[in-house]
Amino acid sequence: MIKFVSFILCLFSVSIFAQEQKKEILPKEIQIQTAVLPAPEEDKNGAKVYGYDETGNFVVLREGTNNLVCLADNPNKEGISVSCYSVKLEPFMARGRELAAEGKNFKEKREIRGAEVAAGKIKMPKEPSMTYIYFGSEAAYDKSTGKLGDGQFRYVIYTPFATTESTGLPSKPHAKGMPWLMDPGTFRAHIMVGPF
Repeated sequence: MIKFVSFILCLFSVSIFAQEQKKEILPKEIQIQTAVLPAPEEDKNGAKVYGYDETGNFVVLREGTNNLVCLADNPNKEGISVSCYSVKLEPFMARGRELAAEGKNFKEKREIRGAEVAAGKIKMPKEPSMTYIYFGSEAAYDKSTGKLGDGQFRYVIYTPFATTESTGLPSKPHAKGMPWLMDPGTFRAHIMVGPF
């Protein structure tokens, strides 16, 4: 009997802990307000927005009318981080999300997408394509308005297969805020600009 009671108490404790760990899914409009924070003002209203439904599934919250796609904050990750990117990057980004959902880690996703780009299954844009990122702390986030008090910008400009030689950019920053080229010479080559 004592073992049975201990087992029930253990299950009850696990259930309470799981409920405490479950993250809050914010209302659709608040998710959208936050998701478009990094976008240029004139592009916010027309951006397509992905976010989370009441059960935590990743879904389209709003269809778009311009060339930007924005992602709401992931409630299962620490801190607040939202991004908007060129619609030309959607095949690359969507494939990354599919692979993550399959449980692939960063290295596996990189290898699979690299092979798919090489095989022509994923089309990377030929011209530079922009990604805007805005991030900050949960403590400075207002869940009622979707505003982030301590937010900082980071910019990523995808330039597939660009090199330090072709761009004149260094492969690491030499001063705060200066642009630099990450993953030069690969399908993931991108110019980083941010508060590093």
